Amino acid sequence: MSDTPEKRSLWVRVLLMLLTGLALHLALTVLGALALVQLLLSIVTDGPNERLQRFGHSLGQYLRQITDFLSFASDEAPFPFSDWPNGD
Repeated sequence: MSDTPEKRSLWVRVLLMLLTGLALHLALTVLGALALVQLLLSIVTDGPNERLQRFGHSLGQYLRQITDFLSFASDEAPFPFSDWPNGD
């Protein structure tokens, strides 16, 4: 009994979904740390760090890519299976 190509690609997607689910948890942890650092920098320097703002924006786009992939709104697997989103 052999799997059809659609079944095999579904199993590959399941594996990618598990990996991107782990990436989602990691990215949310990084986002929490970024928010805390930005808050502290805003208190100390009277303004947020621009480089961290750009990274936060690209991280938000990455989170969007993950949720689109996990919800089947997109077939394109997010980073590291594609390029990191641009922070502009």
